[in-house]
Amino acid sequence: MISPSAAIDISVDNHVHSRLCHHAMGEMEEYVLAGLGAGLKKIIFLEHFEIEIKYFESTWLREDEFAGYHREGCRLSEKYQGKIEIGTGVEVGVNPDRLPETIDFLIKFKWDRIGLSYHYLDTGDGHVNMVSRRPENIALMEKIGVEKVAAAYFTGLQKALAIIPADVVCHLDAVLRHCPSFSFSQEHFEKVHEILMVMGAKDIALEVNTSGFVLRNEPFPAVRILKQAQKMGVGLLAGSDAHRPEDVGRYFDRLPLLLD
Repeated sequence: MISPSAAIDISVDNHVHSRLCHHAMGEMEEYVLAGLGAGLKKIIFLEHFEIEIKYFESTWLREDEFAGYHREGCRLSEKYQGKIEIGTGVEVGVNPDRLPETIDFLIKFKWDRIGLSYHYLDTGDGHVNMVSRRPENIALMEKIGVEKVAAAYFTGLQKALAIIPADVVCHLDAVLRHCPSFSFSQEHFEKVHEILMVMGAKDIALEVNTSGFVLRNEPFPAVRILKQAQKMGVGLLAGSDAHRPEDVGRYFDRLPLLLD
């Protein structure tokens, strides 16, 4: 892991998807070639895992698809050996009511990285995507109450961090990112501080997710949180969250100055 006092390593894209997650474009090999073209030393695929989510579409791999995903990751790693390093990891979506089952799934495979995120909140009548731009999701979160959604997000993430063997937390402050009525309060930043304390104690890194530059001209999480993480000794890992091959390594050149 990169020392928090060092410049962030922008030669590695730690968060890449492919068409396998059902909402991205392109084959895994296209992302590898994009990484080569961007001059990266390594890319790590973090395909989505969710468990018992009731939602109108699947934005994650089925459990039976992970075996094929691993096979392709191994094939590409061998094919491009000496040119670019390839990691096969997983982005674990939190379901606070299914954490033991999540661990049961994780131990079935050898992972190069385990990322932790929280996308889907149980409403009692299905789930709502807390990071979605879809009007129906935004309307439902407004109906539930954005403060209630935010509180549930932080509580669920803390619960998962206690037992999920994660290496990195993904896009920490992206919750409700498309809800115009929501903004982070001091209370929310205090929750983030609590989470960072746990991460520091367990040596879990914080992702600097450059997809945020598209939406708000700074990464997820915000620079304020990144600076706090650095002061607390939490490691930082760069990730593009690429859902298209051309997004691999996007905006990485901005990170060294941003985090200086």
